[in-house]
Amino acid sequence: MKENYMVCNCKQVSYNDIESALHTLDRFEDVLSAFQAIQKITHCSTGCGGCHDKVIEIISDLMHG
Repeated sequence: MKENYMVCNCKQVSYNDIESALHTLDRFEDVLSAFQAIQKITHCSTGCGGCHDKVIEIISDLMHG
């Protein structure tokens, strides 16, 4: 498990929050659809959007790692 850290400062969403949200999904076929689902759950990347690329990277790493 990676060290927990804040990914989205606007909405106070941590790495662990993203990981937990990903595991609640029944299925995910690609990173972008998973991102949209996680965005609905955590509201990450809905403020300034500055964390968008980092959230995508985390989801990709979790899905393929």
